[in-house]
Amino acid sequence: MKRPFLFLVFAGTFATGAAIAEDNMVIQVKRMTMETAAAVAKAAVEACRAKGIQIGVTVVDRDGVPQAVMRDTIAPVITLQISEGKAYAAVMFNVPTSELGARANTPIGRVPGVVMSAGGVPIEVGGSLLGGVGVSGAPSGETDQECAQAGVEAVQTDLEMSI
Repeated sequence: MKRPFLFLVFAGTFATGAAIAEDNMVIQVKRMTMETAAAVAKAAVEACRAKGIQIGVTVVDRDGVPQAVMRDTIAPVITLQISEGKAYAAVMFNVPTSELGARANTPIGRVPGVVMSAGGVPIEVGGSLLGGVGVSGAPSGETDQECAQAGVEAVQTDLEMSI
């Protein structure tokens, strides 16, 4: 008689634990370190330098808040504002900003601080969105995006190993 009762108690405990696990009241969020964000920015600058281009780059966290900002020596100051807008758009929509062109002339595309032209990419690892990187200053958005992607690729393996 005692064994079936104990079994039911244990089964109830585990079932309750599973129910609680499905309905968590706290969510754990993965974040990049400042050093990782700086490494992304530095690698993006170096990728564009290799092409003979001076850029501004901004790396934002998953909330769109700047975490690392760099402007190469003679890149115009406006590249910083544009790069931040691209990074922000990439993380808010979780797609490369080159995919947002059709939305640029809609009400959401005119939200202040959102730049929907090529040059921003999300930073994602293991299904977790960590942030975004935006680049501005190259003659084309495609080149901006190549440099932004180079920044992400510079840390991608280390990020994957850290998860």
